[in-house]
Amino acid sequence: MKKPPTGTWMPAWVPESTVLLSCLLMVCAMVQSATGGYDGSMLNGLNILPSYTDYFNLNPATTGLNTASVFIGSFFGTLCSGILADRLGRRPAIFWGSIITLIGIILQTAAQNIAMFVVARIVLGFGSAISGVAGSVYLVETFPSRWRAWGVGLLNDFYYVGALIAAGITLGTGEWDSTWAWRAPSLFQGIFSLACLIILPFIPESPRWLVYQGYHDEARLTVALTNSKGDQSDPVALTIYKEILDTLNWEKSQGRTMSPKEIIKTPASRKRLLIGSSAGPFSCIAGNIIASYYLGSELDTAGITDSTEQLKANVVLNVWCLACCLFGTQLAAKWGRKPTALLSQSLLIICLFIIGGLSKMYADNPDGASNALVYGNVAVMFLFQGFYSIAWTPLLYLYPPEVMNYSIRANGLAFSSFSLNAFALVFVYIMPIGLDNIGFKMYIINGSWDIIVLVLIAVYWVETKGKTLEEIDALFEGEKHSSVPDVELVRQGKAQIDVSKVEQQIIAEVQTAHE
Repeated sequence: MKKPPTGTWMPAWVPESTVLLSCLLMVCAMVQSATGGYDGSMLNGLNILPSYTDYFNLNPATTGLNTASVFIGSFFGTLCSGILADRLGRRPAIFWGSIITLIGIILQTAAQNIAMFVVARIVLGFGSAISGVAGSVYLVETFPSRWRAWGVGLLNDFYYVGALIAAGITLGTGEWDSTWAWRAPSLFQGIFSLACLIILPFIPESPRWLVYQGYHDEARLTVALTNSKGDQSDPVALTIYKEILDTLNWEKSQGRTMSPKEIIKTPASRKRLLIGSSAGPFSCIAGNIIASYYLGSELDTAGITDSTEQLKANVVLNVWCLACCLFGTQLAAKWGRKPTALLSQSLLIICLFIIGGLSKMYADNPDGASNALVYGNVAVMFLFQGFYSIAWTPLLYLYPPEVMNYSIRANGLAFSSFSLNAFALVFVYIMPIGLDNIGFKMYIINGSWDIIVLVLIAVYWVETKGKTLEEIDALFEGEKHSSVPDVELVRQGKAQIDVSKVEQQIIAEVQTAHE
């Protein structure tokens, strides 16, 4: 264990094993997605439970309000999450986000009426947004570069870990004849934030944040710990650190600051923002909100109306989605981000039109519907959720911070999350009303706008596979802002660096930066 300075009030005792440190980084940063996945699956289960719906005397409008209120908090949380992550540091921002999330969970568990439940979920969403943005930025900046696709992709894959736990808990408590049938699942939602708080002292601060703040020696040690078991003279670690140092010095020389205005200041920044932040809204409007929060209503349209059967379907759905998102993460790592997104989006469009057609057949003659029709519709619904998970689950927090450079990364990702929550706030609220009023037509409408999304991805997205964050600059700025070879070429032995020469260059740059 080493105790590297962190540049913040939070100390750290970091293991020298790169593999162990990578695992700790991933477990800590997964808090937002696991909490979010748990929340969606829990609400799926609660919206099926009579003990919950009867206690609050819910109708379609109040069901939507109870469910969507978490996005009100997330909506406001994203407004300050980027600023907090930049000013306080990545780890302190995760810490405070987790604390606020725990407060919201306690209030939600103790809710006595709809108003208290809604306020609690606003607090919960506010904290989750802060830890989510900070966690994603932190992980993409700190995780070993050669494992970034898996490390950061798994960040949001944990959504289904949380969802699976919630599905199992709500299935188990569903038979309880008391309000604890829904209060107990709510209370268990806090386990992820607690796990994060326990692990935070054993991981370092982001090396890019440290360099920008002027903590150069601390940043170099962090790069060595995360890439070469603490060996600061390792060629790969040295190359990574030199890239970071050169690129951030270049950004400062161009007058780039950490102001939120930076995201729209230059043509390159605006392009990065539009491409990177598109992942949030695109994933939100893809159609998964129906099954993520209103699986019961969706199954009703397909003819599965028994509450116990719906709860079991919720468990099976999350197992299936977890398997698909892990497969999708492998695709993103080996095949690329853009091809994975195009494949997933195409499959979603096909599924939505099939679900719409089958749901119409059931709605036209519910009493005479065959078992083949009912279960066929359910099967396609499950395929849809799996196909969504292939791309959007890993890419939601992997792609945006890759596309955005340091000066706009935190605020740009916050904008992406802001956009996602703005769309989600509307869609989560209107979906139960839409399903109740126009039924199968919701799927047809959703499939139609997904075609537009497919075209936008094909035309505008750029590929980031196999590049460090600094090397992605060349895709937008037209050049790389560092003199060292690409990191993967050094790692594979295809390029060499003169260690002593690079050491001298680093010393000179650091001295210049401190003058």
